[in-house]
Amino acid sequence: MERRRGVERVCHAVGAVLVVAGLAHLGVFAVAGGPWDGPVSWRKPFTFGVSFGVTLISLTWVTSYLRIGERLRTALLAVFAADCVVEVGGITLQAWRGVPSHLNMETPFDTAVSMTLAVGGGVLVVLLAVFAVASFRRRPAGPVGMALAVRAGFAFLLVALASGAVMIARGVVLTRTGHQEAAYHSTAPFKPLHGVSLHAVLVLPLLAWLLARTSWSERTRWRIVAVATGCYGVAVLAGGVWAGVTF
Repeated sequence: MERRRGVERVCHAVGAVLVVAGLAHLGVFAVAGGPWDGPVSWRKPFTFGVSFGVTLISLTWVTSYLRIGERLRTALLAVFAADCVVEVGGITLQAWRGVPSHLNMETPFDTAVSMTLAVGGGVLVVLLAVFAVASFRRRPAGPVGMALAVRAGFAFLLVALASGAVMIARGVVLTRTGHQEAAYHSTAPFKPLHGVSLHAVLVLPLLAWLLARTSWSERTRWRIVAVATGCYGVAVLAGGVWAGVTF
C-alpha cells in the first residue's frame, strides 16, 4: 500500500510540473510572439506539456481501478512518468533551440532527439497497451458505469496511439525520401482524431465518478455513461473520417 501511494504521489507531482511547464510556455508565447502553428512554435511545448501532464495524472488515477498486481502497476507508472518527462523535455528543448522536435534529421543532435522521441512514443504504446489489456481481462472495480468508462477510455486511447504511430510513420517516410517540409505538414489531418481520443480515459471515468456522488439510480447512471461513451465514439469516428478525407 505504501509503495502504491508513493508512486501515485510522484506521478501526480510530475504531472503537475508538466502541466505548469506547458502553461508557462503559453506565457512565453504571449511575450515572445511567433507563429502558433508549424513545426517550430511555442504551441508544441504548451500543448505537449499540458497533455502529457494531464494524461499522467489521469492514468495514475484510472489505473487504480484496474485489477492488476501492485508491483506491476507501480513499475509501469514509474516508467510512464519517466517517459512523459523525456517526451516533454525533448520537445521543449527543441522549441527553445528554435528547431523542429519531430522528424528533424538536419544534424546528428537533432536526429538523436527525434529518434529519442520516437522510441519514447513506442514505449508509451507498450505501456498503455498493457493497461488496456488488463482493463479487458478483468472487470475494473469502482461504481456503476466505471468499468464501461475505463474500458472505453482505454479503447479510445489505443486509437490515439494508433493515429500517433501513423503520423510518425508517414513523416519518417517523407523525411527519408527528401520531402522534409511535406513531412512537417503531413500530421495535420490526424491531429483532431489524436487529440479527441487521447483524453477519453480521463473524461469518461471522471463522469462515472461524479455520477456516483449523485442520488440517481444505478440504472440511470449507467445509461448516462453509456450515452456519453456513444457520443465520444461518434466524435472519434468524425475525427477518423476527417483524417481519411484530408489525408
